[in-house]
Amino acid sequence: MKKAMIEYEASAAMLKIGEVSRLSGIGIEALRFYERQGLLGQPTRTVSGYRLYAKDVLERLEFIKRAQVLGFSLAEIAQIIAEKQAGQSPCSHVREIVRQRLKETEERIKEMRRHQRTLAAALEEWDEAGDRPGHVCGLIESATVNHIAPRRQKLRRR
Repeated sequence: MKKAMIEYEASAAMLKIGEVSRLSGIGIEALRFYERQGLLGQPTRTVSGYRLYAKDVLERLEFIKRAQVLGFSLAEIAQIIAEKQAGQSPCSHVREIVRQRLKETEERIKEMRRHQRTLAAALEEWDEAGDRPGHVCGLIESATVNHIAPRRQKLRRR
């Protein structure tokens, strides 16, 4: 009886998965996925198998959401969390990820500007030409475009 009372008191201080979902705004399946990916760690279980989370899981979930908004992938977030759990500061790693992401973003912006110039030139030419006969659409068929595919950077695995 005393053991059951202690277990009940301990579980009262914990949150069931539905409560975590409601309080965090994250769906139950997403919470299970995060658990499998190592983002939340393993919750304790009741005798009947229900997941019980410590209340600090809400802070972890807020961190995960914030990191996602900043563009971090779940794999990167898991790595950052693992570094912290290993007693290391992940901040330098975070800065390096953002530095690399910024370079990639700048390159994509350059590609988009090139694409914008190509579209603007084509539209200007087409506005002057009006309709053109062709197999499907003479405007597209007569367009002068570069067929160079944009450079794609290979993602580095860590």
